[in-house]
Amino acid sequence: MPIRIGANPIGWSNDDLRTLGGDTPLETCLTEARAAGFEGMELGHKFPREAGALKAVLSAHGLDLVSGWYSAELFTRDADAEIAAMRPHLDLLKALGATVLVFAETSNAIHGDQGTPLSKRPVMKADDWAEYGRRVTAVAEACLAEGVRLVYHHHMGTIVQTAEDVDAFMAATGPAAHLLLDTGHLTFAGADPVAVARRWRDRISHVHCKDVRADVKARVLADDLSFLDAVVAGVYTVPGDGSVDYVAVLKELPGYSGWLVVEAEQDPEKAHPFTYARLGHDNLARFAAEAGLVLAA
Repeated sequence: MPIRIGANPIGWSNDDLRTLGGDTPLETCLTEARAAGFEGMELGHKFPREAGALKAVLSAHGLDLVSGWYSAELFTRDADAEIAAMRPHLDLLKALGATVLVFAETSNAIHGDQGTPLSKRPVMKADDWAEYGRRVTAVAEACLAEGVRLVYHHHMGTIVQTAEDVDAFMAATGPAAHLLLDTGHLTFAGADPVAVARRWRDRISHVHCKDVRADVKARVLADDLSFLDAVVAGVYTVPGDGSVDYVAVLKELPGYSGWLVVEAEQDPEKAHPFTYARLGHDNLARFAAEAGLVLAA
């Protein structure tokens, strides 16, 4: 699969704080995404979840399904129970031809709680990684047996947030479990996305591309805000509008094939979605070319 550039609808309508872009129709999101140059979309809460209806909506705009977020609860159930719970989501991705499943542990996460500061995020005990990794690996192997790669989404406000968390997670999981590299979340967490990409390049199968406004990040951390308050404050933006060196990151992914996804949650009242979508797409395409990656014709 050659490299393609996709988008996440979170730039138009936020999934965790639904007052952001709540009135924006899905039709507007898809029309503008296609006009901005994107070839595919990840799922959001406004998308139909029946395969035929979803395919019709996306096809009408010339878009493919990239993937979709899955909220895991492997702290509170075993691998078999998780696989059963994810069955409708996995089947939907398969039916639409998606090859990766975005997987994140949310049973104890605080990223969706606007009243909880990031300093209160859950931290995994060292002795718990082995069992958690075993469970994730079992789920990843089950997905891969059906032709879909599990890609783990490290995320602010969750157990896998820092570079050290990513390393612990990757060490605890088997080769079936891959990483979703998110440049924005790593930078916000104080990590170097270039170094993480270099360290785990052989197990990176999906990339989320958001940029970070360094001045907003500093203020958010100093004031110990929640993740959602940070989003509202504008900590994230599209590639090329912040502090991330995208050419350096992408140079660490030689031979990468799959999707590069612009996934930059902002307040649409402050950051006009189409304007930023087009900016993000064009910047990312240029950065990929400068890094020597070949985009689909």
